[in-house]
Amino acid sequence: MVALALDRGSAAPAAGHAGAFITVMIWATWILATRHTAATAIGTIDLGLIRYGIPALVLAPVWLKTGLLPKALPLSLLVLMVAGSGAVFFQVAAFAIHATPASSVGILLGGSMPLAAALIGVVFFQERPDRMRIIGFSAIVVGVAILLGRSLGASDPSAWTGYGLLPAAATLWAIYTHAFRRSGLSAVEGSALIAVWSFLIHLALAWVFGSTLASVPLGEIGLQVLSQGVLSGLAATVAYGFAVRRLGGTQAAAFTALTPVLAMFGGAALLGETIGPYEIVAAVITSAGVALSTGILSPRQA
Repeated sequence: MVALALDRGSAAPAAGHAGAFITVMIWATWILATRHTAATAIGTIDLGLIRYGIPALVLAPVWLKTGLLPKALPLSLLVLMVAGSGAVFFQVAAFAIHATPASSVGILLGGSMPLAAALIGVVFFQERPDRMRIIGFSAIVVGVAILLGRSLGASDPSAWTGYGLLPAAATLWAIYTHAFRRSGLSAVEGSALIAVWSFLIHLALAWVFGSTLASVPLGEIGLQVLSQGVLSGLAATVAYGFAVRRLGGTQAAAFTALTPVLAMFGGAALLGETIGPYEIVAAVITSAGVALSTGILSPRQA
């Protein structure tokens, strides 16, 4: 409800910052809830059904009004949006999260998003980040490098797949960020279309590969309904779309790197994961990098 209110609110940058912060808080919760399901019977396809089914139902009046294929929206942008923050992104990210500690997910997924968004902006849209933002992006690279150097050296080789897929998922989200910004859709309209198409894709996946929901306790399903469907699938998607509208693609994506510290301490407190000095240093450096990459110390902001 907060995110829906934001979409109707002020156009001031402060409102965009609020939307980005709400998104980050919810994403940290989503990482923990998804990581938790690795020890349960619920599969990633069923998680996708929950994540996109609830917002598809709640926002049905919106996508029924726009149509599944809005005439004013190029099909290529719709495909990029659905893949970037919908079904493809979710399956890649969920698979990686199941194989990777929450602290590492927060750094790799959250840290890679602003880097990918900035690189796409520079290469394809002639965006030119200033010196302070470049320093911020460099700090994120250092933080990610510290984590990878520590984690990959101590992990079983089978865990490397998760570490490789997280930057890929972050790149998908960065693609969505720029595609949505150029779509002409409101945050609610974009969320509705992504939800309904992703739900239909997951229905097809469940029909082909089967479902595990019948064997999952109701309490677990309720937890995922709240985390995946209501918060992550509905509120965060709308809030992030609002932030992109108010702040621009690169700056909105930069806020996502605030998730490392939240995910790291959440994983330790709620999931019993062990965090060491390398993880703490990597999270702090990455978070400092995002603070600079948002442009808060840039001359034009002053």
